[in-house]
Amino acid sequence: MKPEPVQEFPCLVLSRVYPVAPEQVWRAWTDPRALSRWFGPAEADSVSLAELDVRVGGRYRIVFGAPDGSEHEASGTYLEVVPNRRLVFTWTRRGMPEADSRVTIELRPTDAGTQLDFRHEQFRAVAVRDDHEIGWLPTIAKLGAFLQGTLA
Repeated sequence: MKPEPVQEFPCLVLSRVYPVAPEQVWRAWTDPRALSRWFGPAEADSVSLAELDVRVGGRYRIVFGAPDGSEHEASGTYLEVVPNRRLVFTWTRRGMPEADSRVTIELRPTDAGTQLDFRHEQFRAVAVRDDHEIGWLPTIAKLGAFLQGTLA
């Protein structure tokens, strides 16, 4: 009898190095005021709600704008919280049950500052992953501008 094939889910992996300490990158992801400045693919300050209960089992809810003027809501539960090193949470987009997935953020100090390794995984389809990549790429770019103090 053949073993059942393991189903591979598409994932999105991004790595960036920021010229700041891991504590600053951590704060950007875990402080509602900081996150509200840079989160989402639209212009700066497009977050209308950021509720973050950053602890294992805690929940978050973020309402943010998109470049086309529409509003999106993401929510989930924190699965792992290791301050200044690792943050893992579930990701659900309101109205998009096919987007239920998981995000892992790992921070590592480097000579140049902090390496951020971002992994968004367990997408049910490549198209859903690709849709999220369209949003995450400008979002991560805005994080870099925020951390360097150049976010307009």
